[in-house]
Amino acid sequence: MAEENNSSAVTDLIEKIEKLSVLELNQLVKALEEKFGVSAVAMAAPVAAAASSEAAPAVEEKNEYDIILTDTGANKIAVIKAIREINPNIGLKEAKEATETTPKPVAEKVAKDAANEAKKKLEAAGAKVELK
Repeated sequence: MAEENNSSAVTDLIEKIEKLSVLELNQLVKALEEKFGVSAVAMAAPVAAAASSEAAPAVEEKNEYDIILTDTGANKIAVIKAIREINPNIGLKEAKEATETTPKPVAEKVAKDAANEAKKKLEAAGAKVELK
C-alpha cells in the first residue's frame, strides 16, 4: 500500500500492527473474525493457491488412458457394438456384461487420440464414458 494515500489514523494503525508478535497478530485476526463475523481463511486461500501453482512443476500430460464405461444409456445394443469396435478382443458375452455392470473398463492403456475417438463412439451410442 502507498502510505501517502492513507489517513494518519490508518498509517498509525499499520505501524502498530507491524510491531505485533505473531501470537498477537493471531489474536487480532481471531478477534476481528469474531467481531465482524468474517473469516480470514477465505481471503488467504486464493493467495496460497496462486503461490502453490507457481512453485509446482508442470505436470506432464498423460499419453495413455483407460476407457471406463460409467453408464450404458437406453440403447444397450449400440453400446455393445461400439465396445466391440473399440476393443475387438472383447467377445459378445463380455461386452454385454460390461453394459450390465457399470462402471466397467472397456479398454486399458489406450493412446490419447484413440481414447478420445472411442469416447465419442460410445457417447454417440448413448453411453457415458470416463477417461482415466
